[in-house]
Amino acid sequence: MIDVTVENFETEVIAASMQTPVLLDFWAPWCGPCKTLGPVLEKVETEYAGRFKLVKIDSDQQQELAAAFGIRSIPTCILMKNGQPVDGFMGAQTEAQVKAFLDKHVPSAEEAEAEEDVAEAENALADQDPESALEKYQHAVATDPSNDDARYDYVRLLLQLGREDDAKVAFAPVIAKADTSRKLSALKAWMDALDFSTHSGPISEQDASIAANKRDFDARFARARKLIAEQKWTDAMDELLEILMRDKVWNEEAARKLYVNVLELIEPPKVKVADGQIPPEDPTVATYRRRLSSVVLS
Repeated sequence: MIDVTVENFETEVIAASMQTPVLLDFWAPWCGPCKTLGPVLEKVETEYAGRFKLVKIDSDQQQELAAAFGIRSIPTCILMKNGQPVDGFMGAQTEAQVKAFLDKHVPSAEEAEAEEDVAEAENALADQDPESALEKYQHAVATDPSNDDARYDYVRLLLQLGREDDAKVAFAPVIAKADTSRKLSALKAWMDALDFSTHSGPISEQDASIAANKRDFDARFARARKLIAEQKWTDAMDELLEILMRDKVWNEEAARKLYVNVLELIEPPKVKVADGQIPPEDPTVATYRRRLSSVVLS
Protein backbone atom coordinates (compact mmCIF):
# COMPACT_ATOMS: atom_id res chain seq x y z
CA MET A 1 0.00 0.00 0.00
CA ILE A 2 1.39 3.39 -1.07
CA ASP A 3 0.26 6.95 -0.33
CA VAL A 4 -0.09 8.84 -3.60
CA THR A 5 0.16 12.57 -4.20
CA VAL A 6 0.09 14.77 -7.30
CA GLU A 7 3.87 14.57 -7.36
CA ASN A 8 4.15 10.77 -7.55
CA PHE A 9 0.85 10.01 -9.30
CA GLU A 10 2.43 9.60 -12.74
CA THR A 11 4.94 7.04 -11.48
CA GLU A 12 2.93 5.16 -8.87
CA VAL A 13 -0.36 5.02 -10.80
CA ILE A 14 -0.13 5.74 -14.52
CA ALA A 15 3.20 4.03 -15.20
CA ALA A 16 2.55 1.22 -12.73
CA SER A 17 -0.85 0.43 -14.25
CA MET A 18 0.83 -0.36 -17.56
CA GLN A 19 2.14 -3.50 -15.93
CA THR A 20 -0.23 -4.26 -13.04
CA PRO A 21 -3.79 -3.12 -12.22
CA VAL A 22 -3.74 -0.30 -9.67
CA LEU A 23 -6.60 0.23 -7.20
CA LEU A 24 -6.98 3.82 -6.00
CA ASP A 25 -8.56 4.19 -2.56
CA PHE A 26 -9.83 7.74 -2.06
CA TRP A 27 -10.28 8.26 1.68
CA ALA A 28 -9.96 10.82 4.51
CA PRO A 29 -8.90 10.51 8.16
CA TRP A 30 -12.34 11.60 9.45
CA CYS A 31 -14.27 9.08 7.30
CA GLY A 32 -15.74 6.20 9.33
CA PRO A 33 -16.48 3.84 6.40
CA CYS A 34 -12.93 4.48 5.13
CA LYS A 35 -11.56 3.09 8.38
CA THR A 36 -13.63 -0.05 7.79
CA LEU A 37 -12.69 -0.49 4.14
CA GLY A 38 -8.97 0.32 4.47
CA PRO A 39 -7.94 -2.82 6.40
CA VAL A 40 -10.04 -4.98 4.07
CA LEU A 41 -8.23 -3.61 1.02
CA GLU A 42 -4.84 -4.09 2.64
CA LYS A 43 -5.67 -7.68 3.58
CA VAL A 44 -6.83 -8.49 0.05
CA GLU A 45 -3.73 -6.87 -1.45
CA THR A 46 -1.56 -9.17 0.66
CA GLU A 47 -3.58 -12.23 -0.33
CA TYR A 48 -3.45 -11.38 -4.03
CA ALA A 49 0.35 -11.29 -3.82
CA GLY A 50 1.18 -8.74 -6.49
CA ARG A 51 -1.79 -9.32 -8.79
CA PHE A 52 -2.83 -5.72 -8.17
CA LYS A 53 -1.34 -2.67 -6.48
CA LEU A 54 -3.18 -0.69 -3.80
CA VAL A 55 -2.59 3.03 -3.44
CA LYS A 56 -4.30 5.43 -1.02
CA ILE A 57 -5.16 9.03 -1.82
CA ASP A 58 -6.17 11.40 0.97
CA SER A 59 -9.04 13.34 -0.61
CA ASP A 60 -8.58 16.29 1.74
CA GLN A 61 -4.86 16.64 1.08
CA GLN A 62 -5.03 15.79 -2.63
CA GLN A 63 -8.06 17.75 -3.76
CA GLU A 64 -6.66 18.15 -7.27
CA LEU A 65 -6.62 14.38 -7.77
CA ALA A 66 -10.04 13.96 -6.17
CA ALA A 67 -11.45 16.58 -8.53
CA ALA A 68 -9.78 14.97 -11.54
CA PHE A 69 -11.59 11.71 -10.78
CA GLY A 70 -14.87 13.39 -9.92
CA ILE A 71 -14.91 12.07 -6.36
CA ARG A 72 -18.17 13.09 -4.66
CA SER A 73 -18.19 10.77 -1.66
CA ILE A 74 -15.70 8.59 0.15
CA PRO A 75 -14.58 5.95 0.28
CA THR A 76 -14.43 5.60 -3.49
CA CYS A 77 -12.19 3.07 -5.19
CA ILE A 78 -11.16 3.25 -8.85
CA LEU A 79 -9.27 0.56 -10.74
CA MET A 80 -6.68 1.67 -13.29
CA LYS A 81 -5.33 -0.46 -16.12
CA ASN A 82 -3.01 0.68 -18.90
CA GLY A 83 -3.20 4.24 -17.63
CA GLN A 84 -6.99 4.43 -17.74
CA PRO A 85 -9.80 3.96 -15.17
CA VAL A 86 -11.80 0.83 -15.99
CA ASP A 87 -14.14 0.33 -13.03
CA GLY A 88 -14.83 1.37 -9.46
CA PHE A 89 -17.11 1.28 -6.45
CA MET A 90 -18.24 3.58 -3.64
CA GLY A 91 -18.76 2.90 0.03
CA ALA A 92 -17.46 0.27 2.42
CA GLN A 93 -17.41 -3.27 1.02
CA THR A 94 -16.95 -6.67 2.55
CA GLU A 95 -13.89 -8.74 1.76
CA ALA A 96 -15.99 -10.99 -0.48
CA GLN A 97 -17.36 -8.01 -2.39
CA VAL A 98 -13.89 -6.53 -2.90
CA LYS A 99 -12.58 -9.85 -4.21
CA ALA A 100 -15.55 -10.26 -6.54
CA PHE A 101 -14.86 -6.79 -7.92
CA LEU A 102 -11.16 -7.45 -8.41
CA ASP A 103 -11.63 -10.88 -9.94
CA LYS A 104 -13.43 -9.26 -12.87
CA HIS A 105 -10.28 -7.36 -13.79
CA VAL A 106 -7.09 -8.79 -12.30
CA PRO A 107 -5.35 -11.95 -13.49
CA SER A 108 -5.92 -15.17 -11.60
CA ALA A 109 -3.06 -16.59 -9.56
CA GLU A 110 -2.34 -19.03 -12.41
CA GLU A 111 -2.41 -16.28 -15.02
CA ALA A 112 -0.12 -14.08 -12.94
CA GLU A 113 2.36 -16.93 -12.45
CA ALA A 114 2.34 -17.68 -16.17
CA GLU A 115 2.95 -14.02 -17.01
CA GLU A 116 5.90 -13.97 -14.64
CA ASP A 117 7.29 -17.05 -16.39
CA VAL A 118 6.89 -15.33 -19.76
CA ALA A 119 8.76 -12.26 -18.51
CA GLU A 120 11.58 -14.47 -17.23
CA ALA A 121 11.66 -16.32 -20.55
CA GLU A 122 12.02 -13.03 -22.42
CA ASN A 123 14.88 -12.06 -20.11
CA ALA A 124 16.53 -15.42 -20.78
CA LEU A 125 16.27 -14.86 -24.53
CA ALA A 126 17.81 -11.42 -24.12
CA ASP A 127 20.68 -13.15 -22.31
CA GLN A 128 21.08 -15.63 -25.20
CA ASP A 129 19.84 -18.54 -23.09
CA PRO A 130 17.12 -20.25 -25.17
CA GLU A 131 17.04 -23.42 -23.07
CA SER A 132 16.13 -21.49 -19.94
CA ALA A 133 13.56 -19.58 -21.96
CA LEU A 134 12.02 -22.85 -23.16
CA GLU A 135 11.77 -24.07 -19.59
CA LYS A 136 9.96 -20.90 -18.52
CA TYR A 137 7.61 -20.93 -21.52
CA GLN A 138 6.80 -24.58 -20.91
CA HIS A 139 5.97 -23.87 -17.28
CA ALA A 140 3.82 -20.88 -18.29
CA VAL A 141 1.77 -23.04 -20.66
CA ALA A 142 1.42 -25.81 -18.06
CA THR A 143 0.34 -23.30 -15.41
CA ASP A 144 -2.13 -21.46 -17.63
CA PRO A 145 -3.09 -23.58 -20.65
CA SER A 146 -5.46 -20.85 -21.86
CA ASN A 147 -2.59 -18.39 -22.39
CA ASP A 148 -2.34 -18.60 -26.17
CA ASP A 149 0.30 -15.86 -26.32
CA ALA A 150 2.63 -17.85 -24.07
CA ARG A 151 1.92 -21.00 -26.09
CA TYR A 152 2.70 -19.12 -29.31
CA ASP A 153 6.05 -17.94 -27.92
CA TYR A 154 6.81 -21.47 -26.69
CA VAL A 155 5.98 -23.20 -29.98
CA ARG A 156 7.78 -20.56 -32.04
CA LEU A 157 10.95 -20.98 -29.99
CA LEU A 158 10.76 -24.76 -30.31
CA LEU A 159 10.52 -24.39 -34.08
CA GLN A 160 13.37 -21.89 -34.16
CA LEU A 161 15.52 -24.45 -32.35
CA GLY A 162 14.54 -27.23 -34.74
CA ARG A 163 12.46 -29.18 -32.22
CA GLU A 164 9.60 -29.80 -34.62
CA ASP A 165 8.11 -32.84 -32.87
CA ASP A 166 7.97 -31.06 -29.51
CA ALA A 167 6.42 -28.06 -31.23
CA LYS A 168 3.65 -30.19 -32.73
CA VAL A 169 2.83 -31.69 -29.33
CA ALA A 170 2.69 -28.25 -27.72
CA PHE A 171 0.60 -26.87 -30.59
CA ALA A 172 -1.94 -29.71 -30.68
CA PRO A 173 -4.27 -28.33 -27.94
CA VAL A 174 -4.88 -25.12 -29.92
CA ILE A 175 -4.73 -26.34 -33.52
CA ALA A 176 -8.51 -25.90 -33.84
CA LYS A 177 -8.04 -22.16 -33.21
CA ALA A 178 -5.64 -21.70 -36.12
CA ASP A 179 -8.40 -20.51 -38.43
CA THR A 180 -9.41 -17.69 -36.10
CA SER A 181 -6.08 -16.63 -34.56
CA ARG A 182 -3.48 -14.72 -36.58
CA LYS A 183 -0.62 -15.96 -34.44
CA LEU A 184 -1.71 -19.59 -34.36
CA SER A 185 -2.40 -19.51 -38.09
CA ALA A 186 1.18 -18.38 -38.63
CA LEU A 187 2.55 -21.24 -36.54
CA LYS A 188 0.46 -23.75 -38.48
CA ALA A 189 1.74 -22.33 -41.77
CA TRP A 190 5.31 -22.78 -40.55
CA MET A 191 4.71 -26.38 -39.48
CA ASP A 192 2.91 -27.12 -42.74
CA ALA A 193 5.92 -25.71 -44.59
CA LEU A 194 8.23 -27.99 -42.62
CA ASP A 195 6.11 -31.01 -43.49
CA PHE A 196 6.01 -29.98 -47.14
CA SER A 197 9.77 -29.49 -47.26
CA THR A 198 10.39 -32.90 -45.73
CA HIS A 199 8.24 -34.66 -48.33
CA SER A 200 9.29 -32.70 -51.42
CA GLY A 201 12.39 -32.66 -53.55
CA PRO A 202 15.31 -30.22 -53.36
CA ILE A 203 14.73 -26.54 -53.97
CA SER A 204 16.74 -26.82 -57.17
CA GLU A 205 13.66 -28.42 -58.74
CA GLN A 206 11.63 -25.26 -58.14
CA ASP A 207 14.54 -23.15 -59.37
CA ALA A 208 14.57 -25.05 -62.65
CA SER A 209 10.80 -24.75 -63.09
CA ILE A 210 10.86 -21.00 -62.42
CA ALA A 211 13.79 -20.51 -64.83
CA ALA A 212 11.72 -22.20 -67.53
CA ASN A 213 8.51 -20.28 -66.70
CA LYS A 214 8.44 -17.11 -64.62
CA ARG A 215 4.70 -17.58 -64.13
CA ASP A 216 4.99 -21.05 -62.62
CA PHE A 217 3.27 -19.93 -59.44
CA ASP A 218 3.04 -23.43 -58.00
CA ALA A 219 6.82 -23.69 -58.18
CA ARG A 220 7.29 -20.22 -56.69
CA PHE A 221 4.88 -20.98 -53.85
CA ALA A 222 6.60 -24.30 -53.17
CA ARG A 223 9.96 -22.54 -53.16
CA ALA A 224 8.66 -19.97 -50.65
CA ARG A 225 7.47 -22.76 -48.36
CA LYS A 226 10.86 -24.46 -48.50
CA LEU A 227 12.53 -21.15 -47.64
CA ILE A 228 10.17 -20.78 -44.66
CA ALA A 229 11.18 -24.26 -43.51
CA GLU A 230 14.79 -23.05 -43.57
CA GLN A 231 13.81 -19.85 -41.68
CA LYS A 232 14.90 -17.72 -44.63
CA TRP A 233 12.10 -15.29 -44.00
CA THR A 234 12.91 -12.38 -46.27
CA ASP A 235 13.82 -14.70 -49.16
CA ALA A 236 10.45 -16.40 -48.75
CA MET A 237 8.60 -13.08 -48.78
CA ASP A 238 10.55 -11.96 -51.85
CA GLU A 239 9.38 -15.09 -53.65
CA LEU A 240 5.78 -14.53 -52.60
CA LEU A 241 6.00 -10.94 -53.84
CA GLU A 242 6.99 -12.30 -57.25
CA ILE A 243 3.66 -14.12 -57.36
CA LEU A 244 1.69 -11.13 -56.09
CA MET A 245 3.23 -8.77 -58.62
CA ARG A 246 1.99 -11.06 -61.40
CA ASP A 247 -1.32 -12.27 -59.95
CA LYS A 248 -2.65 -10.87 -56.68
CA VAL A 249 -5.51 -13.37 -56.32
CA TRP A 250 -3.76 -16.54 -57.47
CA ASN A 251 -5.04 -19.65 -55.68
CA GLU A 252 -7.49 -17.69 -53.50
CA GLU A 253 -4.77 -15.23 -52.41
CA ALA A 254 -2.54 -17.99 -51.08
CA ALA A 255 0.61 -15.92 -51.61
CA ARG A 256 -0.72 -12.92 -49.70
CA LYS A 257 -1.97 -15.08 -46.83
CA LEU A 258 1.35 -16.88 -46.45
CA TYR A 259 3.22 -13.57 -46.67
CA VAL A 260 1.12 -12.22 -43.78
CA ASN A 261 1.90 -15.40 -41.82
CA VAL A 262 5.63 -14.78 -42.25
CA LEU A 263 5.27 -11.17 -41.12
CA GLU A 264 3.62 -12.45 -37.95
CA LEU A 265 6.38 -14.98 -37.33
CA ILE A 266 9.18 -12.43 -37.58
CA GLU A 267 7.35 -9.72 -35.64
CA PRO A 268 9.16 -9.08 -32.34
CA PRO A 269 6.96 -8.68 -29.27
CA LYS A 270 5.53 -5.18 -28.77
CA VAL A 271 6.36 -4.23 -25.20
CA LYS A 272 4.53 -1.27 -23.70
CA VAL A 273 6.67 1.44 -22.21
CA ALA A 274 5.89 3.62 -19.24
CA ASP A 275 3.89 6.25 -21.08
CA GLY A 276 1.73 3.67 -22.80
CA GLN A 277 3.35 4.14 -26.19
CA ILE A 278 4.62 1.27 -28.33
CA PRO A 279 8.22 1.12 -29.56
CA PRO A 280 8.84 1.74 -33.27
CA GLU A 281 8.05 -1.11 -35.63
CA ASP A 282 10.87 -3.54 -36.44
CA PRO A 283 12.64 -2.20 -39.57
CA THR A 284 12.45 -5.47 -41.50
CA VAL A 285 8.78 -5.95 -40.69
CA ALA A 286 8.04 -2.33 -41.60
CA THR A 287 9.85 -2.64 -44.93
CA TYR A 288 8.12 -5.83 -45.96
CA ARG A 289 4.74 -4.60 -44.77
CA ARG A 290 5.16 -1.56 -47.02
CA ARG A 291 6.18 -3.74 -49.94
CA LEU A 292 3.09 -5.88 -49.52
CA SER A 293 0.84 -2.83 -49.38
CA SER A 294 2.50 -1.34 -52.44
CA VAL A 295 1.92 -4.48 -54.50
CA VAL A 296 -1.57 -5.32 -53.26
CA LEU A 297 -2.86 -1.76 -53.62
CA SER A 298 -1.26 -1.08 -56.98
